[in-house]
Amino acid sequence: MSLRLFSWLLLLLCLDVFRRELAGAEAGSVPSAAKTLVWGPGLEANLVLPARFFYIQAVDSSGRNLTTSPGEKTFEVKIVSPVEHFTRIWIQILDRQDGSFLVRYRMYATYTDIHVHVLLKDEHVAKSPFILKGPVYHEGCDCPQPSGSVWEAHMHCPQSFPQIDKDLALYASVDPDLNAQEIPQRFGQRQSLCHYTVKDNKVYVKTFGEHVGFRIFMDSILLSLSRKVRLPDMEFFVNLGDWPLEKRKPTERIHPIFSWCGSNNTSDIVMPTYDLTESVLETMGRVSLDMMSVQANTGPPWPEKNATAFWRGRDSRQERLELVKLSRAHPSMIDAAFTNFFFFKHDESLYGPLVKHVSFFDFFKYKYQINIDGTVAAYRLPYLLAGDSVVLKQDSGYYEHFYNELRPWEHYIPIRADLGDLLEKIQWARDHDEEVQKIALAGRQYARNHLMGDKIFCYYYKLFQEYAKLQITEPKIREGMELVEQPSDDLFPCFCHRTRTKDEL
Repeated sequence: MSLRLFSWLLLLLCLDVFRRELAGAEAGSVPSAAKTLVWGPGLEANLVLPARFFYIQAVDSSGRNLTTSPGEKTFEVKIVSPVEHFTRIWIQILDRQDGSFLVRYRMYATYTDIHVHVLLKDEHVAKSPFILKGPVYHEGCDCPQPSGSVWEAHMHCPQSFPQIDKDLALYASVDPDLNAQEIPQRFGQRQSLCHYTVKDNKVYVKTFGEHVGFRIFMDSILLSLSRKVRLPDMEFFVNLGDWPLEKRKPTERIHPIFSWCGSNNTSDIVMPTYDLTESVLETMGRVSLDMMSVQANTGPPWPEKNATAFWRGRDSRQERLELVKLSRAHPSMIDAAFTNFFFFKHDESLYGPLVKHVSFFDFFKYKYQINIDGTVAAYRLPYLLAGDSVVLKQDSGYYEHFYNELRPWEHYIPIRADLGDLLEKIQWARDHDEEVQKIALAGRQYARNHLMGDKIFCYYYKLFQEYAKLQITEPKIREGMELVEQPSDDLFPCFCHRTRTKDEL
């Protein structure tokens, strides 16, 4: 072997050792208690949520953010009230596997003040303990902020939401008296509706139609909001069905109908879906799938995810049948199967057999998530965006309250409505892995920034506030309406420090 060749081999060996040492240093970086960052709405006393939350970003002694998990048990969080021997607060630390942690806690009582201790090996992190000067109210406490603008400031609500502006632009004014007559006549016999009046921050309702069980979601968000902020007096109708109702053209006389889903062929006023609404209200309660839980269950790191497009669901749309056929023809590219037959039971022999339900968190073992409409928009999209996989989203005439803020090729990969280009897009994704990972990260960041519980409360409040301004007659408690009672809080009652005076709403 020549001396020159030997020198090159030695140099390459040294470079490889140096590279490995650098990688090891990054992988072995340890957090610094002084440099680590802690922030978020859960560290503010005036911001009341069913589950409060804040973030920890692990930073090493040189000031670099860790980009991989330093270990699930790295940080300890204790939340105590100095004047209470026992605090009824449930805490969870969720490791997001990217060097950051999401800490959430649910309070079951109200405290004079609370101290949030964030510890790294018994050493206080950042500015810990964080002191929330009280009273610090729990979710069940009925103590609304009289001023909507003050509440919005406490919540850091956006100034506006594009979908609300678009939906309400169709109405120069709203006449509660006229709507109270015309909407039940037009829709009340064939559809399931709720007619709500909010008066003096109390909620009243009358239902129309046979299937009104879903009113529980609307009742719950209205009651929860009214415990936090004084709502404007208003009167409105909520569609409890899947499909949006107002099919008249904007040039005709249209009625304001609130729905959980919108479409290009209707003019309904869109709210966050009942699924997303419930997950916000019940976080750390009886719901396991929510925007926070997903962030701690995003599967293996990107390079280790299965490079197959994944889908599970029921047979609620023809394109879903086509997807399963594609999966059978191209199993190396698509893993799609039905977990339930309901609409096309006669085709079970063609598209079965059924497979067992897969934990939603196991979806993220796969790089590519296929999002196809069900009866309307597929309400799983917020969770798919949050899950560190890339979404292949079907072009759709249906939309949720946030769809108009999403950009194809920035937050998701678009696919044709008939799935005609699905195989082509999967192959493109496989050939452009680095670019696709950036799209996945952008979708994840959008979900983290815009679809958490605080923003959902902001959306509802802004919608009600702007809608109430359009009313030209006084909202009334109509004949047949019943009061929707606040849930009893007898076990841990709270004393509201605010005077119950009517705001300038």
